[in-house]
Amino acid sequence: MDSKDKMANHVRTLIVRLSRVLVLVFVLALATGSALSAPASTSENSVAATTAKTALDWKDRVANYVETHGPALLSAILILAAGFFVARWIGEVAKRWLSRKELQLEPPVQMLFARLLRLLVMAFALVTAAGTAGMNVTTLVAGVGVAGVGVGLATQGVLSNIVAGLTIIFTKPFRVGEYIEMLGTHGQVTAIELSSTTLLHSDRSRVVIPNRKIVGEVLHNYGTIRQLDLSVGVAYNTDLNQALAAVRDILGRNPRVLKDPTPAVGVTTLGDSSINIAVKPWVAVSDFGPAGAEINLAIVEEFRLKRIEIPFPQREIRLLNGDATLPDGTQSSSSARPQSVISNQ
Repeated sequence: MDSKDKMANHVRTLIVRLSRVLVLVFVLALATGSALSAPASTSENSVAATTAKTALDWKDRVANYVETHGPALLSAILILAAGFFVARWIGEVAKRWLSRKELQLEPPVQMLFARLLRLLVMAFALVTAAGTAGMNVTTLVAGVGVAGVGVGLATQGVLSNIVAGLTIIFTKPFRVGEYIEMLGTHGQVTAIELSSTTLLHSDRSRVVIPNRKIVGEVLHNYGTIRQLDLSVGVAYNTDLNQALAAVRDILGRNPRVLKDPTPAVGVTTLGDSSINIAVKPWVAVSDFGPAGAEINLAIVEEFRLKRIEIPFPQREIRLLNGDATLPDGTQSSSSARPQSVISNQ
């Protein structure tokens, strides 16, 4: 038997013994109560007298405290009430002042400073009221400090998120409305709070990321605009200038496409069956999905109207010796010279 099993046996034995002791004490208390209830008249009178005396003592103490500390207690209550209203007023004034455009502060920063000012005013009013009421302010402050240490140790994760949130708010690696990618997820930033950051996906789902997961990670910030990465293939006998002009005209007519930065349009690769044209316009983050579908549809319709061929993949097969089946189902016999058959795939 290892040390863990021995420790478990000791604990079980101790629990059993304590249970027996508690049962014994309970039985003795019941027996004592029944024995004391025998002289009913005298015991009931004595208990009533004791209760009445205790109530009178507390009443006297309260009356004595009110008589000796009445003005101080009233002053403390007034100080607390005034502190509450002053803290609320200062918070509203600070929030209006911090929301000015020239300061360029984020909404979370404005809320943080306003709440801190409220807490400071309320704490000052509480300490002043406690001192006015006759309490030992030093002991009260020491107790609050010890309690704060305990609360801080118990909420390390929450505090780390808050510190990370302050880092994000003041360093500003991204802002509300920008499109970012990190930690294997991406989306448009809709809210930056002290404890978390919220992203909005294109499917309208939301992702809430704790701020401590963001600080120190690789972050890809697209900003408020994104660039589409589209392409279209044309046949090798196509007039490329006409095709490029048609694509640029389509981008110029689309209201979702931004004029600045200028859309990038040009020949990107020479493929096996087509010449590929890259189409890379800039759009707002909210138009990223719809703009791509609209541009592709417009390109197909425009190319059909101007008879610009969009080829499909082709492969040329050369038959030298032997029989082969032609596309029309006939048999091809071998000959001295090569025969070529073009088949589409």
